[in-house]
Amino acid sequence: MMAVSSACKDGSDKLGMDNGKYVRYTPEQVDALERLYHECPKPSSMRRQQLIRECPILSNIEPKQIKVWFQNRRCREKQRKEASRLQAVNRKLSAMNKLLMEENDRLQKQVSQLVCENSFFRQQTQNATLATTDTSCDSVVTSGQHHLTPQHPPRDASPAGLLSIAEETLTEFLSKATGTAVEWVQMPGMKPGPDSIGIIAISHGCPGVAARACGLVGLEPTRVAEILKDRPSWFRDCRAVDVLNAMSTGNGGTIELLYMQLYAPTTLAPGRDFWLLRYTSVLEDGSLVVCERSLNNTQNGPTMPPVQHFVRADMLPSGYLIRPCEGGGSIIHVVDHMDLEPWSVPEVLRPLYESSALLAQKTTMAALRHLRQISQEVSQPNVTGWGRRPAALRAVSQRLSKGFNEAVNGFADDGWSMLESDGVDDVTVLVNSSPNKMMGANFCYVNGFPSMSSSVLCAKASMLLQDVSPAILLRFLREHRSEWADSSIDAYSAAAIKAGPCSLPGSQAGNFGGQVILPLAYTIEHEEFMEVIKLESMGYYREDMTMPGDVFLLQLCNGVDENSVGTCAELIFAPIDASFSDDAPIVPSGFRIIPLDAAMDSASPNRTLDLASALEVGPTGSKASGDNSTNCGSTKSVMTIAFQFAFEIHLQDNVAAMARQYVRSIISSVQRVALALSPSRFGSDAGFRPLPGTPEAHTLAQWICQSYRCYLGVEFPKCEASESILKSLWHHSDAIMCCSLKALPVFTFANQAGLDMLETTLIALQDITLEKIFDDNGKKTLCAEFPQIMQQGFMCLQGGICLSSMGRPVSYERAVAWKVLNEEENAHCICFMFINWSFV
Repeated sequence: MMAVSSACKDGSDKLGMDNGKYVRYTPEQVDALERLYHECPKPSSMRRQQLIRECPILSNIEPKQIKVWFQNRRCREKQRKEASRLQAVNRKLSAMNKLLMEENDRLQKQVSQLVCENSFFRQQTQNATLATTDTSCDSVVTSGQHHLTPQHPPRDASPAGLLSIAEETLTEFLSKATGTAVEWVQMPGMKPGPDSIGIIAISHGCPGVAARACGLVGLEPTRVAEILKDRPSWFRDCRAVDVLNAMSTGNGGTIELLYMQLYAPTTLAPGRDFWLLRYTSVLEDGSLVVCERSLNNTQNGPTMPPVQHFVRADMLPSGYLIRPCEGGGSIIHVVDHMDLEPWSVPEVLRPLYESSALLAQKTTMAALRHLRQISQEVSQPNVTGWGRRPAALRAVSQRLSKGFNEAVNGFADDGWSMLESDGVDDVTVLVNSSPNKMMGANFCYVNGFPSMSSSVLCAKASMLLQDVSPAILLRFLREHRSEWADSSIDAYSAAAIKAGPCSLPGSQAGNFGGQVILPLAYTIEHEEFMEVIKLESMGYYREDMTMPGDVFLLQLCNGVDENSVGTCAELIFAPIDASFSDDAPIVPSGFRIIPLDAAMDSASPNRTLDLASALEVGPTGSKASGDNSTNCGSTKSVMTIAFQFAFEIHLQDNVAAMARQYVRSIISSVQRVALALSPSRFGSDAGFRPLPGTPEAHTLAQWICQSYRCYLGVEFPKCEASESILKSLWHHSDAIMCCSLKALPVFTFANQAGLDMLETTLIALQDITLEKIFDDNGKKTLCAEFPQIMQQGFMCLQGGICLSSMGRPVSYERAVAWKVLNEEENAHCICFMFINWSFV
C-alpha cells in the first residue's frame, strides 16, 4: 500500500521494489502498459500475466508490481477527472455569481426607481388635494408627462430609417436584458444554482407576455449567435423563418427583414406569424447582440400582407446578449417579449397566449437547453443509444416534433386537405398525398399497387380536461399503453411503412404479450427523453401473409415533471423498423397536454400515479387543512390528439372510417383515465373508491388492522380520533399492499406509499404479480416462508431488495406479512408491509 499511495501522490510512473526504493519504468514499458490501460483499465490477474508473456519488455516486472501500476494509473485518472470537474464547476459558479451580482444591482436600481416614483406620486396626490378648488387640471397632467412613453415619429423604409428602428430596438432590448424596463420576478420553481439551467424570470404587469433567462454555455459567442438565429433548429413551435432582405450597417452590424411562422399548439387555434426586423451588432465591451422587433404601421417601415390561416402577432424588442466568459464559453441573456393576440382564440384558450410562464418554458428555456445540449455534444461526441451520435438523435427528435406539429395544424401548403365529416364534428380527418410526406421512401410496385404506402391520413381532436395534472396523465399514458391503445392498429401502422401492401386492422388478429421499453436513447436536461418501445407479440397473421411479430415504436416524451410551472406535456411516437435508418419515413402520432393556468403544483416530485391520493378531497379538489401533501387545485388543461396512418390511396374511405372510430375510442379512454386520476373524483362523503373484485375499501381496511392485531398483538395503525381506519392506513408512511390467494398471487390493494414504491396506480395494480417485485433471493425466501404465513398467520422478512413496476430497485429495512381474515374468519388475502423503503 505504501507503493500505491506514494506513486499516486507524486503522479510519476515508478516501479515499487521490495527494498522500499523506486525505479522508473522505461518509456517502452510505459507505452505498453498505457496501451493495455486504454483497452482495459482494470485487467484481471490472468490478463496481466498474459501481458507479461506477450510483451518481453515487461518480462522483468512482477505481476504484483504491474497491479500496483494499474492502481496508481486509475488513481491519477480519477484525480484528473475530479480536478477537471471541479474546475468546470468553479467556472460555472463564478459566472453564476457574476450574474447574481448583476441581478442584485438591477434590483437595487429598480427599488430606487420605485422609491422615487412613489415619492413623486405621493407629492402629486398632495398637490391634487390642495388644488381641489382649481377647475383646471392641466398643471397636474403636464407635470407627469415625462413618465409617459413618447410616440415615435413615423420613419421611412430607407436604410437610414431601418437603422434608426434597429438602434432603438437595441436600446429597448438592453433595458430589458440588464435594466429595469420590465419588472421581472423569479419564475416559480426555478431556483438558481450550480446545477440549474440558469436564472429564469417572468414579467409582472407589462403588456403582452415576457420571459428572461441568464445562463452560462460552453460555446463561443459567435457560435451561440449562429445557433440562436437558426430558430427552427431549436424552437419546436417554429415552422419557418425566411430572410427576405439583409443589409450591412456602417458600424459593422447587420439588419435583416424576416418573416416567421409559428405552429398553433392545438387544433382549436390558428398559427401565429411575425414580420420582423433583426439587428446583429457588437457592443463596445465586445458583447454580441442579436435583437428583434416586429415591424408595424407605427414604424412606417416595409409591410408584409396578411397570410391565410395565420394571425399576425407582435414581437416587442427581444433578443440575445452574448458576452465572452473568462476561461471560455459565453454568458447569455435571453429576452422574449410578445403580444400573441389572445383575442383571436376562444376564451377558454386565452391563458395559453397570456402566460409568461408558458412562454418561458417553451421558448426562452428551450434556447438555453439547446445551447447546453450542443455544448455537451461538442465536448463529448460519443456514440450513444442505437449506435448514433447525439446530434443524429437530436435530429430524429426534431423530426418527430415537426411531424406532429404538421399533423396538428394541417396546412394546405404542406399538402393537407380535409375530408368531409361523417355527421359528427368531434374528430377532424385530413389526407396528405404529397410526395414529400413520405420522404425517403423507395417506391416499387406489386400487383399494380405501391409496396410502400404513398399517402397519409390524420385524425385529430382537442378536448378540455378538468382537475388532472398533465404530467401525471401523460406518465400514465406512457407507462400503461394497453389502457388506451389498440395493439392491432399499432401493428397495422408499423406494417404500413414496411414493404408489402396492408389490409385494415379489422381483418387481423394479434396476441400481444406486453410492452418493453428498450434502453434510453436520448435525454435533454432530464426534461425530454427519447426511447424505443417494443410491443411483443406471440404472432400476427393475415389471410394471405404473415405480419411482423414485433412492433417497434420510436417515442419522444417531455413535460413529466409535476413541479415545472406551465409545462407542456407531450407524448409523440411513430412506428419504425428494427433497423431504423436515418432517412426512414416517420409518421408521428401522439398527445399534447397544455395547462390553462400557471398554478404551481406543489406535489412531491416523487409522487407517483395514484388514483386515490386525494382521499377526503372536496368538490373543488382542495384537501382538508393541515394536509399539504398535494395541491392539485381546480386546474384546466387542453389535450390535443393527432394520429397519422400511412395507407394506399384506394383504401382511403376505409382507413378514414377506422381512424375516426379509433380516435373516438382513445378520447373515451383518456376521459376515463383522467376521471380516475382526478383528485376531485373522491369526495369526503364518497369515501374510498372500491376496487374491482374486493369488498368495500373501509371493510378491507378493518380486516387488515384486525388481523394484524390478532396475529402480532399490536394495534395497527395508530389512528387519530378524527380519522377513519382507511385514511390512517392510506397515509401510513410504510408501504402496505395486499395480494390475492391464487396460485399466482396478484396485488389487489396498496396504500399511497405502496403505490409510490411500486410506481403504479390502482388501475394497473392488479397487473402486477407478487413474484415480479422480488429478486432471486427474495423469491427463494418467500417460497420457503409462505407456508408459515398460512399456518402461523404471519412472518417477518429480513431487509433486502425488490423491484418496482418500472424495474427500479427498492431497498427495505424489513418486511412483515400477515394473513387477512374476513368476517367469517376465512383467509381473504395476504398483506405485506415494507418498512423504511427507499429507491436505490
